[in-house]
Amino acid sequence: MSHVAYSLCSSALKLSAKLGFVRAGKQLHGHVVKLGMYNLQSLQIQILNVYVKCKDLNHAEKVFDEMRVRNVVAWNALITGFVNCSINHESNLYLVFCYFRRMLVERAGPDDITFNGLFRGCVESKDVEIGRQLHCFAVKLGFGLSCFVGSGIVGLYAKFGLVEDARCAFDCVLYKDQVLWNVMVNCYASNSLAGRAFGVFNVMRLESVKGDEFTFSSILSASSTWGSCELGVQIHGSVVRQSFDFDVQVSSALVDMYAKTGNIGDAHMAFNAMPIRNVVSWNSIIVGYGQHGQGSEAIKVLREMFRERFYPDEFTLASIVSSCGNVPSANELMQVHAYMIKLGFHSFSSIANALINAYSKCGSIASASRCFDLVTEPDLVTWTSVICAYAFHGLAKEATQIFDNMLTYGIRPDGIAFLGVLSACSHGGLVKKGLQYFKLITDDNQVFPDSMHYTCLIDLLGRAGLLDEAFIVLTSMPIKADPNTFGAFIGACKVNGNVGLAKWAAEKLFALEPNKPVNYTLMSNIYSTEGHWANVARVRQMIRYNCDQKAPGCSWLEVLSPPTSVTYVYYARDVAQGDD
Repeated sequence: MSHVAYSLCSSALKLSAKLGFVRAGKQLHGHVVKLGMYNLQSLQIQILNVYVKCKDLNHAEKVFDEMRVRNVVAWNALITGFVNCSINHESNLYLVFCYFRRMLVERAGPDDITFNGLFRGCVESKDVEIGRQLHCFAVKLGFGLSCFVGSGIVGLYAKFGLVEDARCAFDCVLYKDQVLWNVMVNCYASNSLAGRAFGVFNVMRLESVKGDEFTFSSILSASSTWGSCELGVQIHGSVVRQSFDFDVQVSSALVDMYAKTGNIGDAHMAFNAMPIRNVVSWNSIIVGYGQHGQGSEAIKVLREMFRERFYPDEFTLASIVSSCGNVPSANELMQVHAYMIKLGFHSFSSIANALINAYSKCGSIASASRCFDLVTEPDLVTWTSVICAYAFHGLAKEATQIFDNMLTYGIRPDGIAFLGVLSACSHGGLVKKGLQYFKLITDDNQVFPDSMHYTCLIDLLGRAGLLDEAFIVLTSMPIKADPNTFGAFIGACKVNGNVGLAKWAAEKLFALEPNKPVNYTLMSNIYSTEGHWANVARVRQMIRYNCDQKAPGCSWLEVLSPPTSVTYVYYARDVAQGDD
């Protein structure tokens, strides 16, 4: 009878832990006590495991303290439980290391599972120094050659970008398993070292390790980072040969790779070929269309996603909203916005920031401003988004007021925020304020002005008629001027009618970007304004000789026809309307 009761209780406790049924676990805990089996260590560990898996750490600690004898399995269960519950509770991380010290004091020897849990704790607590100490201790105890511990050490250093330390730990393990190879490949891929990721992948293949779905997901990510579609296609071939194209994780990585390497058509083909899709798959194709400026296609995919009964998450919606900024119609944006309000996603900062940018690009600065006002605790990105939105619409006073309010709230601006407010001052003619803000950048030891900041400053001075001052800034810049900086100065020369300085800047601009038509157009316009027709003809001849055919300009017209809308696209020299 006792054996049957033990088997039933053991099986029920395992099921409760697996399914996260804490109430059933507590009832089973009571039954074990009543049946007089509570002193059995195996059942105590299973009860402990139920509370840990259900994240009821108070009861877990009580059960642990009641155990007369604690083996390494019990210690591991409690330590890993606190690590898993540490995402929103930093105090749990402190308890992890307290229990580890107590474990050592009670002379309970740690094993590879203990160290892996502790390494994950170091990642959660963002403390690499404790991780280094644990690494040394693991080596001292002889765990440095373990694949399992080695994977934890490499993963730890990878999270902190310490790829050389990760490689040293990897090389110390003589007999490597699939997991360790995967972690090393992912280490390089996640730190944007695509070449080295492929190097490890090739060595792995030479060692007759074929790779699994995690390997191919990481190496496809490396292909995306490298921007090499050719390598990605080769990996795609290996994926098909080993039948990993049926794996949703690998298929999603394929879609992402093709999208990021500029092959959105191939990305859509890979997406259509997927036998099974998840939210990540839909995110990949939607983000791909958004990044290529094809907002209408992204919205079509979102509608298809709803028809397939998949529901977007925060990341999907932020991508869709960003894509809506590239669509000439605000109708789709308002529909997506209404959906987000219905589900409560509008309170997420990433969503609010995307909405501000999208409404601004669609021409609705009032809606962008309302989205900003609804954010209870705006962060730096939120402040920067609304500053840039006002600057984009030429509302210089509003942009500077928001920037000053941000400073009042103690938010430290970064380079992008400064760029937005300088652009606003430039277009609004606020020379004094613009100079004050630029001085703030130079006084801030954590923000260094780059060529874009100097471009705004030169544009600001040039628009105000201060061409000599703009020339002094251009020639005394501590960094090398880029084409945009020279372009801004040529524009200032046009405003002030100074052909000589414009010609000097144009020669430098043509040397930097000899194949860009807009550079020649700038100079051609200056010559035509001054009536230098021979020079106009010469510059236009240079355009024909140096530049490719210019893409025709186009404009959009949205015609509402409830319940939908139709957008017409008109290209330069069109005589009839065309549907988009």
